[in-house]
Amino acid sequence: MAQAKFTLGLLVATPGVVAAVSREDIWQALTRHAQGDWGTVCDEDKQANDEALNDGARILSAYTSQSGTKFWVITEADRSATTVLLPEEY
Repeated sequence: MAQAKFTLGLLVATPGVVAAVSREDIWQALTRHAQGDWGTVCDEDKQANDEALNDGARILSAYTSQSGTKFWVITEADRSATTVLLPEEY
């Protein structure tokens, strides 16, 4: 298993994502996010995330659950918290 590239901080999930996405999918996404697998974000966002590892900016990943629900994982710039949410909850 690859090592985490940054600290996730406090883990938070919105009511919408808790209702729509399995805990297994959420944990898998958090693991991928921490390891630098940004999921389905565009190339520009992938590059921004890679740069954020060095400059301390916000990190955004996008994933799709096994049931087909798209959801995001966002780690704050100060690494104090990571939120799992549906795109419409942003």
